[in-house]
Amino acid sequence: MTDWKSKILQAIDDEQDRLLELCSQLIRFPSENPPGDSRDISAFIIHYLKEAGIDTTIHPATDTMLNLVSTLSSGAEEPSGKNLIFCGHTDVVPAGDLSRWDFDPFCGDIVDGYLLGRGASDMKAGLAGLIYAVALLAKLGVPLKGDLSLLIVPDEETGGHLGVPWVLERGLITGTAAVIAEPSGPLNPTIGQKGSCWFEFTVEGTPGHGSLSPVVGDSAIVKAAKGIEALQRLWDIKPDIPEEVKEIIRISQDYVKQREEYGSVAYQVFDHVTVNIGTIQGGTKVNVVADRCTIQVDSRVPFGVDYRDVLDRARSLLLEAGIESEVKGFGFQGNANWTAPEEPVVSDLVESICEVSGEEAYGVLQWASSDARHFRTHNIPVLQYGPAELSTIHNFNEKAPVWQIIQCAKVYALTALKYLGVEESK
Repeated sequence: MTDWKSKILQAIDDEQDRLLELCSQLIRFPSENPPGDSRDISAFIIHYLKEAGIDTTIHPATDTMLNLVSTLSSGAEEPSGKNLIFCGHTDVVPAGDLSRWDFDPFCGDIVDGYLLGRGASDMKAGLAGLIYAVALLAKLGVPLKGDLSLLIVPDEETGGHLGVPWVLERGLITGTAAVIAEPSGPLNPTIGQKGSCWFEFTVEGTPGHGSLSPVVGDSAIVKAAKGIEALQRLWDIKPDIPEEVKEIIRISQDYVKQREEYGSVAYQVFDHVTVNIGTIQGGTKVNVVADRCTIQVDSRVPFGVDYRDVLDRARSLLLEAGIESEVKGFGFQGNANWTAPEEPVVSDLVESICEVSGEEAYGVLQWASSDARHFRTHNIPVLQYGPAELSTIHNFNEKAPVWQIIQCAKVYALTALKYLGVEESK
């Protein structure tokens, strides 16, 4: 009987340079979003998989936004009926001010044990690990008892509407479980996310000559500032936390206190509504009293609070501050969601981390949001696990540790073995 686990792990060790070169090649495609153009990087991935004997179906959401679906089908005589989806996105946030980088953000170089470049942590190293693992399983001819699919999407960093939800809503892929290669801790996949409530409001004022303010005119910006101050009280909303998630919240808070850079304060966000005043647009000229001001707010919602209640509370807080304005939701809108640790895909991936690392692993919650919510909307259990230098995500000088890249590729491959099963040779 073939020891597929040992064979696969040995192959990844022997071919580390090929895995890392794939990471570097993906980073060298400047797939910034916006503007969002996945054509070149998609063509490269399609060719790479083709060389491993895997065909890809292209589902264009727009002329430049291409969703890719590639499936390594089971040839088992008695298939398990399972279909595991490995999911990743090709887009990255813009590199920004190039003068603030210590290296070319699209170099893809490996220096001092790190992969360098925009998307190294979010999430081209993880995406490369998924692609590499699937290609390796195909090349080795591993007789999986279920189907293993790659879903590679072009749109995640600007809300993701043309990516995962676009594909799932059209029934272009189905699965019984999913793994997303979003960045995580090396021993701690994320099994749940807070909800989101993005909203905006516009304050009207009365214009006048700037030299006469505040006695003439009514500044929309000054009024909006009062609204901003009032909205900080969204933090005080008391969640009615369901009994079944209290333990995972406690575990996640302890994890953050011990492992995260801002853990001594950041742990609080798991059971509070957070409030970020993201943008302020107001006024027409410095010497004119502002007649209009629009504020956009990013609020993240814990378990036990409905995002619609956050909108209602925002309206009442603004009214209390003397501001009558329509509060309009936009962008991310949804409640906190999770996949229980008892789900097979979670336990299989956590077990794989333990076997590869030799250390204890367990799932935690994430205080942000992600594509995972779309899989859960379609009743597909999902979790996230990927290599990262977390402090560099969306930052200048983004990088990812090489050792984590290799570890994650091994975990992806072992998770596929465990979850789908392997047909015994006769």
